Amino acid sequence: MIEKNGTRLQYVTSGCVRSGSGDLAARLKTILDGLSEVIAAHAPGEVALEKVFVNVNPQSTLALGQARGTAICAAVLAGLPVAEYTALQVKQAVVGKGHAKKEQVQHMVKHLLALEGDPAPDAADALACAICHAHGAKLGALSMRGLRMKKGRLV
Repeated sequence: MIEKNGTRLQYVTSGCVRSGSGDLAARLKTILDGLSEVIAAHAPGEVALEKVFVNVNPQSTLALGQARGTAICAAVLAGLPVAEYTALQVKQAVVGKGHAKKEQVQHMVKHLLALEGDPAPDAADALACAICHAHGAKLGALSMRGLRMKKGRLV
């Protein structure tokens, strides 16, 4: 979670909701409850999510889609608008290259948010998505509408 004041971005918090193992419905409820707690504690104004990509493993893609759906439900139940971005859009906004490596994303997130150390990979991905949204918010939450990707760059 980040806060935007003019052009300045400030780190608020990050973490991971661990769903454990076992019954899918119980794991999804754990995600819903955890995100609901975060929303209640920090009162964000908007939510940004990375769009699902097709994985080599269809089961992993399906599980990710269900977790994303749960995250969207947590935001919608709290009355928050949800913006979605592709991994290419996020990397382009944060690193300047749509096909940047995870380490590059981590480094830029650390730099842009003035963090003391590199964030964990999952936290860096989530913070990068928030940064992408914050950059796009200058023109409105859907500022990337009408843009397309060409060779990993927004045009």
